[in-house]
Amino acid sequence: MDFDKRKAATLASLSSSSPDKSPKGTVDAPIIPLLQAINSHPCFYTTSSCSGRISILATPKPLPNSPSPPAKARGGSWLFITHDYPAHPDSILPLLFCPPDPAPATTTSDLVFRFEPLIVAVECRDVEAASSLVALAVRSGFRESGITSAGKRVIVGIRSSIRMEVPLGDSGSLLVSPDYVRFLVGLANEKMEANRKRAAGFLDVLRENGFVGSSNAASDGEGDDGLEKRENGNAGDSGLMAGVVTASSCSLSFSRIAIVGEPVEKLFTWGHSTSVLDQNQYDILVFGGFGGPGRHARRNETLLLDPSSGALKSIDVKSAPSPRIGHTASLVGGFVFVIGGRADPLHILNDVWVFDIDKKEWSLTKCIGHHFLPRHRHAAAVVGSKIYVFGGLNNDTIFSSLHALDTKTMHWEEVSTGGEGPCARHSHSMVAYGSTVFVFGGYNGEKAFGDLFSFDAQEFIWKEEKMGGRSPHARFSHSMFVYKHFLGIVGGCPVGQNFQELALLDLQLQMWKHVSLDYISKELLVRSTANVVGDDLVVIGGGAACYAFGTKFSEPFKINLVPLMTSEDKIMPAAITENHPVSQYDGVNREKNVEIVPVVLEEIEMHSPGLNFNDEERKVVTRDWVLKVNRRCGKLGKDILKKFGWLDLGRKVYTQEDGLHICFPVTDKFCALFLERKQKDGETLEQPDEINLSKQFTGEGVILSEISCSTALNFLKECGATTLLDEVSKIRRSARSPFQMMHEAVASLIKQKGLPTDLLEQLPARWERLGDIAILPVTCFKDQVWDSIGEELWPIIAKTLGSRRLARQGRVASTGTRDSTLEILVGNNGWVDHRENGILYSFDATKCMFSWGNLSEKLRMGNQECATEVAVDLFAGIGYFVLPFLVRARAKLVYACEWNPHAVEALKRNLDANSVSDRCIVLEGDNRMTAPRGVADRVCLGLLPTSEGSWVTAVRALRNEGGMLHVHGNVKDSEESLWTKHVVRSMEEIAKSEGRCWEVSVEHVERVKWYAPHIRHLVADVRCKQIVR
Repeated sequence: MDFDKRKAATLASLSSSSPDKSPKGTVDAPIIPLLQAINSHPCFYTTSSCSGRISILATPKPLPNSPSPPAKARGGSWLFITHDYPAHPDSILPLLFCPPDPAPATTTSDLVFRFEPLIVAVECRDVEAASSLVALAVRSGFRESGITSAGKRVIVGIRSSIRMEVPLGDSGSLLVSPDYVRFLVGLANEKMEANRKRAAGFLDVLRENGFVGSSNAASDGEGDDGLEKRENGNAGDSGLMAGVVTASSCSLSFSRIAIVGEPVEKLFTWGHSTSVLDQNQYDILVFGGFGGPGRHARRNETLLLDPSSGALKSIDVKSAPSPRIGHTASLVGGFVFVIGGRADPLHILNDVWVFDIDKKEWSLTKCIGHHFLPRHRHAAAVVGSKIYVFGGLNNDTIFSSLHALDTKTMHWEEVSTGGEGPCARHSHSMVAYGSTVFVFGGYNGEKAFGDLFSFDAQEFIWKEEKMGGRSPHARFSHSMFVYKHFLGIVGGCPVGQNFQELALLDLQLQMWKHVSLDYISKELLVRSTANVVGDDLVVIGGGAACYAFGTKFSEPFKINLVPLMTSEDKIMPAAITENHPVSQYDGVNREKNVEIVPVVLEEIEMHSPGLNFNDEERKVVTRDWVLKVNRRCGKLGKDILKKFGWLDLGRKVYTQEDGLHICFPVTDKFCALFLERKQKDGETLEQPDEINLSKQFTGEGVILSEISCSTALNFLKECGATTLLDEVSKIRRSARSPFQMMHEAVASLIKQKGLPTDLLEQLPARWERLGDIAILPVTCFKDQVWDSIGEELWPIIAKTLGSRRLARQGRVASTGTRDSTLEILVGNNGWVDHRENGILYSFDATKCMFSWGNLSEKLRMGNQECATEVAVDLFAGIGYFVLPFLVRARAKLVYACEWNPHAVEALKRNLDANSVSDRCIVLEGDNRMTAPRGVADRVCLGLLPTSEGSWVTAVRALRNEGGMLHVHGNVKDSEESLWTKHVVRSMEEIAKSEGRCWEVSVEHVERVKWYAPHIRHLVADVRCKQIVR
């Protein structure tokens, strides 16, 4: 049975009300949200769990004159056990010091007081997924976590060292006093509290990394989601599997746009651009593309479409950009910026044209800054006044760099980024959602991608997103859009897979949903555009050319998206209008019973003056308000808000720090209702007869489908609901960038010290992150006066950057071992863990260098077909390319040559951490002395500025039949062809001198990054092939 089937079998058992296989028989309520978060991820599910427990274990003593078996083999029983917090000494003392008269016993038992922390066993889809989960657990404080099994099933144990175990004596003679037991219980309670805080922190980390789980309001810890059966007895309690979240069914209205004015054939294009000019007037600017009336050709006509009326008109302009396809158009303020494109197969463009919406004029703009290379089929998105451009194509060159155009200064820059970004690609899509840019799909000349990346435009960090639900099919030449809190993807190639569905990512739930588009199956949505106008998705153009059947274009149409929002309000528990099970715990043993509670509450009309806004509240915009509800009524409160459209889906539900209340963001509709209620005088709250107000109101038995608006308001009142200002919104509105906080804090410090203010010019505008270390560039804080206030300065900088440790980058040492000169300013050491492309790199940043710019090349090496190959890396370092070969490309064997002892130490740790040490041989020392001969199918020469000193070694390492050499080098942009010729000629001469009869050629040149102005980091893939005579 494979992973998915085992997980499905576990899901199938959720509805069972029978006890699971653990001694307790039920799941621990405090960790239900944590288990649901883990189980929501497609790569994990829990097999057993315990939230933490305080106990007294009685273990029988061995009989006299008999072998003494291990303690575990003697068995035992619980004299006392609880998973609740806090434990009460009064529940324990009578069991120890005033026990009931026992039956005559032949043996006595050793009594041990114990506290055991949280432990969760998780089955993972593969070792890579397991490693990522372990890294998150360790980061959250569960430092004893690890992979416990990596055979047919990959199991991770999540655990920590917060535990205690104290002998009390035996059942016949206690060695402790009641006061000492009280002391032990207090100590255990402290550990239980620390354990719960650590579990809560782990849950936050999981949610930050794409684990969804259930809403805070879903239950109060006693949900009816079902139980998961334990598969082993190590944890002592059972895990909980959350169900798969799916989209509720909805029907999207589709209609073609009847074009009037200009001929509709003018919209029969692909590779064009569109921009929504004004959300109030619903005008769409259409420019360029291939197609049009008559003979199909590249176009440069400027068109204006009103999708509501279908009115299409051509704008008469004096000058316009040249005809083109594959360009981008971005709206910033009152201007549309058109960037790049292809004029014909020989002319790829990098110009920037600006269309003034008010004046209806085009102008060619001269840009400054970084040289933006010509490209087409790239993608662009706007954040503030900057246009971010990623990827693109120029003949055989596919770009992986991210550029930004500041539309205020028309300054281009190549953005220096951190994190795990997308590899080189074209024909992808790119949109902005707030300050986050999303990139999906694309094509690299060999395969289509189905990955989703986000880029934080404030922190300059890339991240590959792993969302719940079924991900969209890999595709390119598609369209992406943002509607409310949905990110949508439509169309693209391959046509057979992609033209019949609309993929939607709920950015709040972080779940993919899919809507069928069978009714437009005749359309070819390839290189079309999709724009949201009001509540409609307007799709223009798209098509394909076929030598057999001619050229096909799609007609403009629109899809109404409103049902996507209303369908969410229909998501309710299936049993909400029928009898439903209510979980209760009875007795000291916490055995779970299930009873059926009949629904009896009838509809009662009444008003609720208790939920009011005061006069000051009227001055605050309604989007800043939340409704605070007692946690025990959280599920009912959420269902009521969703039913009546009062829940603001654009903001997140959150739990207050006290853990007793849940805050639901409310809509304008809700706020307006209560402002209206307050204006009414003399209203009194009528109590429903069916609610006994002497008891806590939980909403059990309420039929939501039958209650009125007024009744719902009173139920919220009975739930203790009150309105208050959204703390999250307050924080968000007042948030400042890290640079602003740094600038203010340092300005205050130097003013206090009487230092000149011009020192502030030396503050860094950019920095990098490695793990929890913020790394300042070598160019900042140059003046020696900074060192005189370093003890006060550096902690301030670390705090403003939100980092535990702070370091300043030096230049890489010019020694042969290329040591790092990183200086730790705050913190004890430089060891960091960095995850990239699914691979864990651990190293001492003060002793080993790490290059951010090689990300795309490492990913490219990981995509090589190496399953049957032997590779040799002559400059292994900490495993920059060794690990991609082993982890992603699954090479048969890799020889790793490295002479820096610090890098060797890190390399060995990384091989173990990624579970690939059995397929790697580390050769410490000069590769010219240690490298193997005649064994390799491919050799990596990743040394900059040149690896030429080891070219002879590389040729000797290849098999007699030849193989592939990946030759790195720094080359002037004007001398690329000269360099490749030099590489080929040199390898031919070396091969000949070594007695190898080879044909040497360059199959590909990868442009990795700009190393310096006009200096590129290149990698030549050199094929050495034996000549058969």
